[in-house]
Formats: sequence, structure tokens, C-alpha cells
Amino acid sequence: MFGYVIADAGNLTEAQLARYRGCYCGLCRTLRREYGFASRLALTYDMTFLTLLLGSLYEPDEQQGCERCLVHPCRAHTYYESPVTRYTAAMNTALAYYNCLDDWQDERRVLRLAEAKLLRAAMEKAAEQYPRQCGVISGCLSRMAALETDCCSFPDAIANEFGNLMAELFVYQNDRWEGVLRSFGFSLGKFIYFLDAACDLASDRKHGRYNPLCGLTDTSPEALKRQLTLLIADSAAQYERLPLVQDAQLLENILYSGVWTRFQSQVIQPAKEAES
Repeated sequence: MFGYVIADAGNLTEAQLARYRGCYCGLCRTLRREYGFASRLALTYDMTFLTLLLGSLYEPDEQQGCERCLVHPCRAHTYYESPVTRYTAAMNTALAYYNCLDDWQDERRVLRLAEAKLLRAAMEKAAEQYPRQCGVISGCLSRMAALETDCCSFPDAIANEFGNLMAELFVYQNDRWEGVLRSFGFSLGKFIYFLDAACDLASDRKHGRYNPLCGLTDTSPEALKRQLTLLIADSAAQYERLPLVQDAQLLENILYSGVWTRFQSQVIQPAKEAES
């Protein structure tokens, strides 16, 4: 359920794309410094969105630099770091660990167990710094796994757990914005859960795996998009309550366009190809 909150790169200006990549590189750099090389292997753009959002809301002091790294050995690249980056690096580490562990428990994928073992020390460090968030991540994923194992007939029950997980991640600190951030994270989490289910529906049916959308009467791409549009509208309504100026256009590109990228490539496009 990760890798969906990404930018629509084709509709970004060069400056916006450079900023996006710079925040991603700053997150990667922070992971390497704080949690070791293994934690960088699980880096996704999802936490780049959270970095941009919290950075825009709280406007912390930001460090900008330029360096080469293993990924970019030939050309120096710009990076941006702030206290928010350290927070999102910790959340990325915890999510990566529990996601690997969940894949091992569900599908007995040995490689994912090995990755979890590599990430365990880093996860424990993140949990020491942010016990509230890491405790909720662990609890929500555990309850989701149990509900999916029981083939829960009430999909919202599982989606709500992922919504609760995301709500907790978005609460960076207890202040006046806690309620809005929690509501935004919850709505976005539910959208991501059902978006992931929509993208996996064909494969899950083929392999006989649980999917919360299998019970729907109409699972055409058009019907799925209508349902998903209602969910992302809830997220957008909460987002609009936040007084964001810095990186606002970039954030809106991700929230209003980028989140549909994989749905377009994995659901809409295959359906069109099958018809032709």
C-alpha cells in the first residue's frame, strides 16, 4: 500500500521537479545518516509528500546542500533537510520494517524476512524517538492482517485501520493543527487502501487472494474510479483547511493528479487495451 502518493512528473515545472527531487534526496541522506544504508533501500516518494506537507505547514529552518552519492556518483545533486525530514525518515523506517514483516507473515517471502531483519535495529531506534506513532503502525498493521486472514466482509473495517495508521503519521506534534492533520491522514489512508485494492484486483482474483473489492457488483474501471473519487474528495476537503503556501502547487499536483498515476497505468490502461 505504498508508492501511490507520488507526483505527476509530466505536469511539473522544472523548478518544481527539482524541488521534489531535492526533498527526496534530503530524505534519503537523512535515512543514511540516522538509520544506516539498509533503511535507504525502502525509501518511497510517499514520505516525500509528508515532508513537503509538514514543511509547508510548519516552515522549519531548512538546510540546502549539494553532493554526490552512490546513487548519483557522477553529478552532484541538490538536497533539502529540516527537522521535519528527520521525522519522516523515522516514519519511513518504521513503515518499511513492518511492511516487510507483514509480507513475510502473509506470503512467507524469505527476502522480505531478510529485509525486516536488516531494518530491525533502525526500527527500534525510530520507535524510541516516536513511540506513539510506531506503536500505532504496529497495531494497525497487525489488526489489518488479522481481518484480511479472516476474509472480513466489511471492507471499511480494514480501510479504517489503515486510515488510523496514516492519521497518526500526519500528527507531527500536538498543536492546533492536530485535528485537521489527523482527519486528512485518515481520509488519505482510506483512499490509498482502496486504491491499492483496485490496482491489485485482477491479480488477486487470478490467484485467489483476499481483496475487499471482490464483493462489489460493479468493478469496472469507471465504477472503481467513481468510488475512489469520493474518497479523495474527503482528503481534499481536509487539505484545503491547511494554510499552505510554500510548495502548494507541488503538493496539489501530487494530491489531485499524481495519486491517480498507478490507477491509470494498472487499471484504466489495461482495460482499454483489452477492449481494442
